[in-house]
Amino acid sequence: MSAGSVSTAAVSAVDARVLVVMGVSGSGKSTVAAMLAEQLGWAFAEGDAMHPASNVAKMHAGTPLTDEDRWPWLDVVASWIRDHLQAGTHGVVTCSALKRSYRDVLRASGVVFVHVAGDRALLEERMSARSGHFMPTSLLQSQLATLEPPEPDEAHVTVAADRTPAEEAAEVLALLGLPRD
Repeated sequence: MSAGSVSTAAVSAVDARVLVVMGVSGSGKSTVAAMLAEQLGWAFAEGDAMHPASNVAKMHAGTPLTDEDRWPWLDVVASWIRDHLQAGTHGVVTCSALKRSYRDVLRASGVVFVHVAGDRALLEERMSARSGHFMPTSLLQSQLATLEPPEPDEAHVTVAADRTPAEEAAEVLALLGLPRD
């Protein structure tokens, strides 16, 4: 995984009004997103908290979500994004956004995807070390199989998950030309 790639789609500080920090479970997206929101002084939302109870129960039981499970959740995340864009406020939200079709639901002018990407061994290690999260390590393979990394025509940056969250957040700020608050 090479650090610091930027999409060919035009991405600049002017464009970035809402960051969607995406990636598979264990990538560290929640930690990086919270740091970005704090450093930028932007609103923060944890996308996992927007899942309906039925999705959480399914994942906790080790059952992968289907597209049908994800659409209502993605609509809630998209609503949060739209609310911020319409209000003229900035925000950072986490969302696995594994498929392009999922990102299409979230995509809008001013939205930039921040893909925190890591290799399977690192992700498994992180997932095994954490406690209190509903996503079991057994679902990692399902997420990796589902993942469609952002393509060049999608407004995004990709950072490697193999460093400290502070280093990853600093890289995102630098790649997007965003000043700390």
